Amino acid sequence: MSRKGLNLPDTDFGGDILTQKDIDDIEWGADKGFDYVSLSFVQTPADIVDLRSRLVALGSDAYVVAKIETKSAISDENLEEIVKVSDGIMVARGDLAVEAGAEIVPVVQRRIVALCRKHGKMSIVATQMMGSMVDNPEPSRAEVSDVANAVIQGADVVMLSDETANGKYPIETVKAMRKTIMYTQEHSNVEAVNKDESRKKTDAAISYSAVRLAQDINADAIIAETSSGATAVNIAAFRPNLPIISLTDKPRTAQKLALSYATRSYVGGSGLEAAGKLAEQLKQEGYFGEGPTTLVFVSGYAPGKPGTTNNIQVRVI
Repeated sequence: MSRKGLNLPDTDFGGDILTQKDIDDIEWGADKGFDYVSLSFVQTPADIVDLRSRLVALGSDAYVVAKIETKSAISDENLEEIVKVSDGIMVARGDLAVEAGAEIVPVVQRRIVALCRKHGKMSIVATQMMGSMVDNPEPSRAEVSDVANAVIQGADVVMLSDETANGKYPIETVKAMRKTIMYTQEHSNVEAVNKDESRKKTDAAISYSAVRLAQDINADAIIAETSSGATAVNIAAFRPNLPIISLTDKPRTAQKLALSYATRSYVGGSGLEAAGKLAEQLKQEGYFGEGPTTLVFVSGYAPGKPGTTNNIQVRVI
Protein backbone atom coordinates (compact mmCIF):
# COMPACT_ATOMS: atom_id res chain seq x y z
CA MET A 1 0.00 0.00 0.00
CA SER A 2 1.12 3.58 -0.55
CA ARG A 3 2.69 5.60 2.27
CA LYS A 4 3.62 2.48 4.23
CA GLY A 5 7.06 1.66 5.62
CA LEU A 6 9.19 -1.21 4.36
CA ASN A 7 11.62 -2.94 6.71
CA LEU A 8 14.75 -4.52 5.26
CA PRO A 9 16.65 -6.10 8.18
CA ASP A 10 20.37 -6.75 7.70
CA THR A 11 20.49 -4.31 4.77
CA ASP A 12 23.37 -1.84 4.45
CA PHE A 13 22.13 1.29 2.71
CA GLY A 14 25.64 2.29 1.71
CA GLY A 15 25.93 5.27 4.04
CA ASP A 16 23.26 7.36 2.30
CA ILE A 17 19.99 7.13 4.18
CA LEU A 18 18.62 10.52 3.09
CA THR A 19 16.23 10.34 0.16
CA GLN A 20 15.68 13.23 -2.21
CA LYS A 21 12.40 13.98 -0.45
CA ASP A 22 14.26 14.08 2.88
CA ILE A 23 16.70 16.59 1.43
CA ASP A 24 13.85 18.68 -0.01
CA ASP A 25 12.09 18.66 3.37
CA ILE A 26 15.28 19.72 5.17
CA GLU A 27 15.78 22.60 2.74
CA TRP A 28 12.15 23.66 3.13
CA GLY A 29 12.20 23.54 6.92
CA ALA A 30 15.63 25.05 7.57
CA ASP A 31 14.31 28.62 7.84
CA LYS A 32 11.05 27.74 9.61
CA GLY A 33 12.53 27.81 13.11
CA PHE A 34 12.15 24.14 13.96
CA ASP A 35 13.73 23.18 17.28
CA TYR A 36 14.36 19.51 16.49
CA VAL A 37 14.92 17.39 13.39
CA SER A 38 14.66 13.61 13.83
CA LEU A 39 16.45 11.24 11.48
CA SER A 40 14.98 7.78 10.92
CA PHE A 41 16.90 4.54 10.42
CA VAL A 42 20.25 5.94 11.51
CA GLN A 43 23.03 3.41 10.93
CA THR A 44 26.28 5.19 11.80
CA PRO A 45 27.47 8.47 13.40
CA ALA A 46 28.23 9.72 9.89
CA ASP A 47 24.48 9.87 9.18
CA ILE A 48 24.04 12.41 11.98
CA VAL A 49 27.14 14.38 10.99
CA ASP A 50 25.83 14.59 7.41
CA LEU A 51 22.40 15.84 8.51
CA ARG A 52 23.88 18.42 10.88
CA SER A 53 26.25 19.73 8.20
CA ARG A 54 23.29 20.18 5.85
CA LEU A 55 21.35 22.08 8.50
CA VAL A 56 24.31 24.31 9.36
CA ALA A 57 24.90 25.04 5.68
CA LEU A 58 21.27 26.15 5.44
CA GLY A 59 21.60 28.40 8.49
CA SER A 60 19.62 26.18 10.90
CA ASP A 61 20.66 25.53 14.51
CA ALA A 62 18.00 22.85 15.06
CA TYR A 63 18.90 20.00 17.40
CA VAL A 64 19.32 16.59 15.79
CA VAL A 65 17.58 13.54 17.25
CA ALA A 66 18.72 10.10 16.09
CA LYS A 67 16.01 7.46 15.86
CA ILE A 68 17.60 4.15 16.82
CA GLU A 69 15.90 1.37 14.91
CA THR A 70 18.56 -0.61 13.00
CA LYS A 71 21.00 -3.40 13.85
CA SER A 72 23.89 -1.26 12.71
CA ALA A 73 22.97 1.58 15.06
CA ILE A 74 22.92 -0.62 18.18
CA SER A 75 26.25 -2.27 17.45
CA ASP A 76 29.07 -1.71 19.95
CA GLU A 77 31.08 0.25 17.41
CA ASN A 78 28.27 2.70 16.56
CA LEU A 79 25.82 3.20 19.42
CA GLU A 80 27.84 5.34 21.82
CA GLU A 81 29.35 7.38 18.98
CA ILE A 82 25.85 8.09 17.64
CA VAL A 83 24.83 9.31 21.11
CA LYS A 84 27.89 11.59 21.25
CA VAL A 85 27.24 13.33 17.92
CA SER A 86 23.46 13.66 18.42
CA ASP A 87 21.52 16.08 20.61
CA GLY A 88 19.02 13.41 21.55
CA ILE A 89 18.14 9.77 20.96
CA MET A 90 14.77 8.22 20.30
CA VAL A 91 14.39 4.53 21.12
CA ALA A 92 12.08 3.77 18.19
CA ARG A 93 10.93 0.45 19.54
CA GLY A 94 8.49 -0.48 16.79
CA ASP A 95 10.90 -0.63 13.88
CA LEU A 96 13.77 -1.67 16.15
CA ALA A 97 11.81 -4.79 17.11
CA VAL A 98 11.23 -5.64 13.44
CA GLU A 99 14.79 -4.88 12.39
CA ALA A 100 16.65 -6.53 15.27
CA GLY A 101 14.14 -8.69 17.17
CA ALA A 102 11.60 -7.81 19.85
CA GLU A 103 13.54 -9.63 22.56
CA ILE A 104 16.50 -7.23 22.36
CA VAL A 105 14.46 -4.02 22.75
CA PRO A 106 14.27 -3.85 26.59
CA VAL A 107 18.04 -4.33 26.97
CA VAL A 108 18.85 -1.83 24.21
CA GLN A 109 16.44 0.71 25.70
CA ARG A 110 18.17 0.52 29.07
CA ARG A 111 21.59 0.86 27.43
CA ILE A 112 20.58 3.88 25.34
CA VAL A 113 19.03 5.74 28.27
CA ALA A 114 22.20 5.12 30.32
CA LEU A 115 24.42 6.40 27.51
CA CYS A 116 22.28 9.51 27.10
CA ARG A 117 22.63 10.26 30.79
CA LYS A 118 26.37 9.63 30.61
CA HIS A 119 26.82 12.15 27.81
CA GLY A 120 24.11 14.62 28.87
CA LYS A 121 21.85 13.94 25.88
CA MET A 122 18.07 13.78 25.76
CA SER A 123 16.46 10.33 25.60
CA ILE A 124 12.99 9.56 24.23
CA VAL A 125 11.27 6.21 24.66
CA ALA A 126 8.60 5.74 22.02
CA THR A 127 6.13 3.33 20.39
CA GLN A 128 3.25 1.34 21.87
CA MET A 129 3.72 2.65 25.38
CA MET A 130 -0.03 2.54 25.89
CA GLY A 131 -1.01 0.89 22.61
CA SER A 132 -4.16 -0.77 23.91
CA MET A 133 -5.66 2.67 24.59
CA VAL A 134 -6.09 3.20 20.87
CA ASP A 135 -9.33 1.25 21.40
CA ASN A 136 -9.71 0.99 25.19
CA PRO A 137 -10.28 3.69 27.84
CA GLU A 138 -7.77 2.15 30.27
CA PRO A 139 -4.20 0.89 29.83
CA SER A 140 -3.14 -2.68 30.44
CA ARG A 141 -1.08 -3.47 33.53
CA ALA A 142 1.88 -4.32 31.29
CA GLU A 143 1.70 -0.88 29.67
CA VAL A 144 1.65 0.86 33.03
CA SER A 145 4.75 -1.13 34.00
CA ASP A 146 6.40 -0.21 30.69
CA VAL A 147 5.94 3.53 31.29
CA ALA A 148 7.05 3.22 34.92
CA ASN A 149 10.19 1.30 33.92
CA ALA A 150 11.13 4.03 31.41
CA VAL A 151 10.83 6.57 34.24
CA ILE A 152 12.91 4.44 36.62
CA GLN A 153 15.58 3.95 33.94
CA GLY A 154 15.83 7.75 33.65
CA ALA A 155 14.31 8.60 30.27
CA ASP A 156 13.75 12.31 29.63
CA VAL A 157 10.64 11.76 27.55
CA VAL A 158 8.00 9.06 27.10
CA MET A 159 6.18 9.49 23.83
CA LEU A 160 2.71 8.64 22.58
CA SER A 161 2.03 8.16 18.90
CA ASP A 162 -0.90 6.13 17.54
CA GLU A 163 -2.68 6.45 20.89
CA THR A 164 -3.13 10.20 20.43
CA ALA A 165 -2.86 10.47 16.64
CA ASN A 166 -5.57 7.94 15.77
CA GLY A 167 -6.86 6.54 19.06
CA LYS A 168 -10.37 6.81 20.45
CA TYR A 169 -9.21 8.01 23.88
CA PRO A 170 -6.35 10.54 23.40
CA ILE A 171 -7.11 12.65 26.50
CA GLU A 172 -7.56 9.61 28.71
CA THR A 173 -4.26 8.22 27.42
CA VAL A 174 -2.33 11.36 28.33
CA LYS A 175 -3.94 11.44 31.78
CA ALA A 176 -3.15 7.75 32.41
CA MET A 177 0.47 8.21 31.32
CA ARG A 178 0.94 11.32 33.44
CA LYS A 179 -0.59 9.60 36.48
CA THR A 180 1.84 6.70 36.07
CA ILE A 181 4.83 9.02 35.65
CA MET A 182 4.02 11.15 38.68
CA TYR A 183 3.38 8.20 40.99
CA THR A 184 6.59 6.47 39.88
CA GLN A 185 8.69 9.60 40.41
CA GLU A 186 7.24 10.16 43.87
CA HIS A 187 7.67 6.57 45.07
CA SER A 188 10.77 5.27 43.29
CA ASN A 189 14.27 6.57 42.65
CA VAL A 190 15.75 6.73 39.19
CA GLU A 191 18.42 4.10 38.61
CA ALA A 192 21.93 5.38 39.30
CA VAL A 193 24.37 5.64 36.44
CA ASN A 194 27.14 3.06 36.66
CA LYS A 195 30.43 4.52 37.99
CA ASP A 196 32.16 3.63 34.75
CA GLU A 197 29.48 5.60 32.87
CA SER A 198 29.70 8.78 34.93
CA ARG A 199 31.20 11.84 33.28
CA LYS A 200 34.40 13.34 34.65
CA LYS A 201 34.18 16.77 33.03
CA THR A 202 34.07 19.96 35.11
CA ASP A 203 30.55 20.94 34.03
CA ALA A 204 29.27 17.50 34.98
CA ALA A 205 31.01 17.68 38.37
CA ILE A 206 29.43 21.06 39.15
CA SER A 207 26.00 19.81 38.08
CA TYR A 208 26.40 16.66 40.16
CA SER A 209 27.42 18.75 43.18
CA ALA A 210 24.36 20.97 42.77
CA VAL A 211 22.05 17.95 42.60
CA ARG A 212 23.62 16.28 45.65
CA LEU A 213 23.45 19.54 47.60
CA ALA A 214 19.78 20.05 46.66
CA GLN A 215 18.94 16.53 47.77
CA ASP A 216 20.92 16.75 51.01
CA ILE A 217 19.21 19.96 52.14
CA ASN A 218 15.76 18.95 50.81
CA ALA A 219 15.63 21.90 48.44
CA ASP A 220 12.36 22.69 46.70
CA ALA A 221 13.93 23.25 43.27
CA ILE A 222 17.14 23.87 41.34
CA ILE A 223 17.32 27.08 39.30
CA ALA A 224 19.81 27.01 36.44
CA GLU A 225 20.88 30.21 34.71
CA THR A 226 21.92 29.10 31.23
CA SER A 227 22.50 30.54 27.78
CA SER A 228 23.04 27.46 25.63
CA GLY A 229 20.95 25.16 27.85
CA ALA A 230 23.93 22.97 28.71
CA THR A 231 23.79 23.71 32.45
CA ALA A 232 20.15 22.65 32.73
CA VAL A 233 20.79 19.54 30.62
CA ASN A 234 23.80 18.57 32.75
CA ILE A 235 21.75 18.93 35.92
CA ALA A 236 18.91 16.91 34.40
CA ALA A 237 21.35 14.13 33.48
CA PHE A 238 21.65 13.29 37.19
CA ARG A 239 17.85 12.98 37.47
CA PRO A 240 17.09 14.91 40.67
CA ASN A 241 13.62 14.17 41.99
CA LEU A 242 12.67 17.84 42.13
CA PRO A 243 11.90 20.59 39.61
CA ILE A 244 14.65 22.09 37.47
CA ILE A 245 13.85 25.70 36.56
CA SER A 246 15.95 27.10 33.75
CA LEU A 247 16.35 30.78 32.97
CA THR A 248 17.81 31.78 29.63
CA ASP A 249 18.12 34.90 27.55
CA LYS A 250 17.42 32.97 24.35
CA PRO A 251 13.88 31.89 23.35
CA ARG A 252 15.30 29.05 21.21
CA THR A 253 17.12 27.61 24.21
CA ALA A 254 13.95 27.77 26.31
CA GLN A 255 11.99 25.94 23.63
CA LYS A 256 14.59 23.20 23.27
CA LEU A 257 14.76 22.68 27.04
CA ALA A 258 11.02 21.95 27.10
CA LEU A 259 11.86 18.28 26.42
CA SER A 260 14.63 18.02 29.01
CA TYR A 261 13.95 15.96 32.15
CA ALA A 262 11.91 17.76 34.86
CA THR A 263 12.75 21.15 33.32
CA ARG A 264 10.51 24.18 33.24
CA SER A 265 12.12 26.90 31.13
CA TYR A 266 11.71 30.66 31.17
CA VAL A 267 13.00 33.46 28.96
CA GLY A 268 14.38 36.47 30.82
CA GLY A 269 17.67 38.07 31.68
CA SER A 270 20.91 36.36 32.61
CA GLY A 271 22.89 36.07 35.82
CA LEU A 272 22.00 35.40 39.46
CA GLU A 273 20.08 38.64 39.88
CA ALA A 274 17.68 37.71 37.07
CA ALA A 275 17.38 34.17 38.43
CA GLY A 276 16.56 35.59 41.87
CA LYS A 277 13.82 37.78 40.42
CA LEU A 278 12.34 34.76 38.63
CA ALA A 279 12.34 32.80 41.89
CA GLU A 280 10.56 35.65 43.70
CA GLN A 281 7.96 35.84 40.92
CA LEU A 282 7.30 32.10 41.04
CA LYS A 283 7.02 32.29 44.82
CA GLN A 284 4.41 35.05 44.55
CA GLU A 285 2.48 32.99 42.00
CA GLY A 286 2.31 30.07 44.43
CA TYR A 287 4.50 27.70 42.42
CA PHE A 288 6.50 26.64 45.50
CA GLY A 289 3.55 26.52 47.88
CA GLU A 290 3.32 28.06 51.34
CA GLY A 291 6.15 28.61 53.79
CA PRO A 292 9.89 29.18 53.28
CA THR A 293 11.30 27.88 50.00
CA THR A 294 14.85 26.56 49.72
CA LEU A 295 16.43 26.89 46.29
CA VAL A 296 19.78 25.91 44.81
CA PHE A 297 21.03 28.34 42.15
CA VAL A 298 23.56 27.33 39.49
CA SER A 299 25.17 29.99 37.28
CA GLY A 300 28.38 31.11 35.59
CA TYR A 301 30.98 33.81 36.13
CA ALA A 302 30.09 35.35 32.75
CA PRO A 303 26.28 35.44 32.42
CA GLY A 304 25.10 34.77 28.88
CA LYS A 305 28.37 33.15 27.86
CA PRO A 306 28.21 29.36 27.32
CA GLY A 307 30.69 27.15 29.15
CA THR A 308 31.30 29.38 32.17
CA THR A 309 29.18 27.64 34.83
CA ASN A 310 31.10 27.60 38.11
CA ASN A 311 28.83 28.95 40.85
CA ILE A 312 26.39 27.24 43.25
CA GLN A 313 24.37 29.17 45.81
CA VAL A 314 21.63 28.29 48.30
CA ARG A 315 18.86 30.79 49.03
CA VAL A 316 15.74 30.68 51.17
CA ILE A 317 12.81 32.85 50.11
